[in-house]
Amino acid sequence: MKNVVVVGSQWGDEGKGKIVDWLSSEADIIVRFQGGHNAGHTLVIDGVTYKLRLLPSGIVRKDKISVIGNGVVIDPWALLDEIDEIKSKGVAVSEKNLIISEAATLILPFHKEMDEIREDAAGNSKIGTTRRGIGPAYEDKVGRRSIRVMDLVSENNLDKRLDNVLMHHNAIRKGLNKPIFNKEKLKKDLLILAPEILKFSKPVWKKLDEFKLKGKKILFEGAQGILLDVDHGTYPFVTSSNTVASSAATGSGCGPNSINYVLGITKAYTTRVGEGPFPTELKDEIGELLGNRGKEFGTVTSRKRRCGWFDGVLVRQTIKISGIDGIALTKLDVLDELDEIKFCIGYEIDGKKIDYLPAAVDDQNKVKPIYKTYKGWKTSTAGCKKFDELPENAKIYIKDLEKFIETRISSISTSPERNDTILIEDPFGN
Repeated sequence: MKNVVVVGSQWGDEGKGKIVDWLSSEADIIVRFQGGHNAGHTLVIDGVTYKLRLLPSGIVRKDKISVIGNGVVIDPWALLDEIDEIKSKGVAVSEKNLIISEAATLILPFHKEMDEIREDAAGNSKIGTTRRGIGPAYEDKVGRRSIRVMDLVSENNLDKRLDNVLMHHNAIRKGLNKPIFNKEKLKKDLLILAPEILKFSKPVWKKLDEFKLKGKKILFEGAQGILLDVDHGTYPFVTSSNTVASSAATGSGCGPNSINYVLGITKAYTTRVGEGPFPTELKDEIGELLGNRGKEFGTVTSRKRRCGWFDGVLVRQTIKISGIDGIALTKLDVLDELDEIKFCIGYEIDGKKIDYLPAAVDDQNKVKPIYKTYKGWKTSTAGCKKFDELPENAKIYIKDLEKFIETRISSISTSPERNDTILIEDPFGN
């Protein structure tokens, strides 16, 4: 019996929602372990579209337990709105199927304001954040001044914790000629919503240990992608959390020996939202075609995604960084109409060939991709459920891709529908 971690092997938006939902049919427990409501998953089930931001994808399935771990930063108002939204579509959400870590950090209104203030002031140096307060909330967590779920239990404790965090934020706001933040209204608002949040609150590390002892299958659901990892991504154009697979252990309170299989979700081409280096970006009609066919708009922000060819160098790099055992290749059908298809097999920088993305952002911006070109298959792959059903040129592309990234392709997604998936290797070992 295996516990599986699902992570994005690119810059996010790889189609994790569908794959996690598909794997949820075999899992008992689904855990979010990092990020916040800056990352969204879109699920299409029986013609109904669910857009999830904080809730784990397993919430839409009956008899599954969804867990929000300590590594997640939670906007409590956004979470309650999301719960109401999904309830309106007939999904049951209660203390029986949703657990929130008592140690999770809260995103508060001044975090969002600070995010906006910084991005607006950055001009051409902006990071391209979603302006939802994720970064400032993680900063307060590391600075040991954050408000956590458990702090909502006591009004006296909440008052002291707010004094501490606002001493820091109001000093910065004064320096930026912004009005100081009013503590009393925020405290009142938090105390009003506290019961609605606290009813889900439990020691997640303890619950997960109980689930493991009972032999439950656990699916750890990552948000965003490895190339947005604060340590291993295209820094500084990254998110504020660790998006690699090992964060599943830290962000949920279980040991690394709880992870038995790491599945990397990988798009058959490449996309990126926001600023930062993108070696294989296409600013032409092919890039537009990929964006339109792939419906490349952010679940949370509706921002248009930048599109480009598959970058084998980057994916091979993230596979090694995150210990990925198998790849779920998504959106293959988006390539169906192309006459020819390319993927990046190396880089050139200042006339020198290299086989990895350098850490310095100046070097990343200088990188020129080296491509291998394939004939397109010009045939629909949508809905294929067996590898042998794929066009011959698609098989050639996939096999070469698999060989280059040095990791097995365990499944291939051929449409947004849950069942349109070619299963080659079951991550749960069934």
